[in-house]
Amino acid sequence: MLRVGLTGGLGSGKSTVAAMLRELGAQVVEADALGRALMEPGQPVFDEIVRHFGPEVASPDGHLNRGRLAELAFRDGRVQELNAIVHPPVIEAQQRWMDEVIARDPLAVAVIESALIFEVVRDARARGEKESVLADWRRRIDRIIVVTAPDTLKIARYAARVAPASADRTTIEADARIRLAHQVPDAEKSAQADYVLDNSGDIAALRAQVLALWPRLKAESNKSRQNLSLQ
Repeated sequence: MLRVGLTGGLGSGKSTVAAMLRELGAQVVEADALGRALMEPGQPVFDEIVRHFGPEVASPDGHLNRGRLAELAFRDGRVQELNAIVHPPVIEAQQRWMDEVIARDPLAVAVIESALIFEVVRDARARGEKESVLADWRRRIDRIIVVTAPDTLKIARYAARVAPASADRTTIEADARIRLAHQVPDAEKSAQADYVLDNSGDIAALRAQVLALWPRLKAESNKSRQNLSLQ
């Protein structure tokens, strides 16, 4: 099995690439979906977030108030605190998913779509976790694909995706800039990546790059005999 990390900044188009790879036959999981499940009421991650950030991040219906949590994390400079709670169990959930995939198909191309592959490493090292699995993506991922685009285009895509027709685009674009500022720049990601997809053009150009990459991923999966454990 080939373990692939698919990453890119906010609005880069990594979810579009993930969908294309899934159509071609890859097994794909979204780190965001795993994180959302772990942040549901009754989960230890939910309890720890409320304990750490206070009851104000819980909505009256008992779920997380994600808007308020985002304000505290991004606008109040507490992203590292949130990531320290969320990242370790998300990585564990990714490994459980990988184990399930290899049990079904030892030659699968298993893709983890995550905006924060390099950020997980950065944050773990900042916490002094030099020997932990979070501090070295190579212990859990064989190949990295980075999807790039100019920041101006990322911001425009993000605003178009999340903004209601009546929303203040200026506020949403400012929020996008804050979020991007907390992410590792494309240049640094690309320097460490195995494959880089340029999504500054149209969907057809992006699809052509994915179609060209897929046979290489399949070939590498057929040859892969690496240790798939996090230990």
